[in-house]
Amino acid sequence: MTSGLFPQPASFKEKSRVYDLKSRLDWGEPALTIVDVRDRATFNQGHIMGAISIPAEDLVGRAEASLERDRDIYVYSDTDEETAAAATRLREAGFNRIAEVTGGLGAWRAAEYPVEAISTVA
Repeated sequence: MTSGLFPQPASFKEKSRVYDLKSRLDWGEPALTIVDVRDRATFNQGHIMGAISIPAEDLVGRAEASLERDRDIYVYSDTDEETAAAATRLREAGFNRIAEVTGGLGAWRAAEYPVEAISTVA
């Protein structure tokens, strides 16, 4: 049997399109973490479903405390430049599998993929 007969999720890439990430999520691959590096208030207004909030200013310290260095980590922000800067910081801190989600939340929404928000109403 050839593997071409069976659909496969997108492979890990350091620059990933939202489609690549969604493909892995749809495949049911739990061995990845999605990190939103925008500030917490912006994260609460809307983020990629399943993402965790680690604002850029706390990124390396919180990542070192809570994320595995060899885990696939998908990072995004408001701009590709902010995403690249966050990814560089994680790579320099010794995280080996960092993927930059190009287009961030805007591209995710444009593709009509699920977004979640955190209600701030008490």
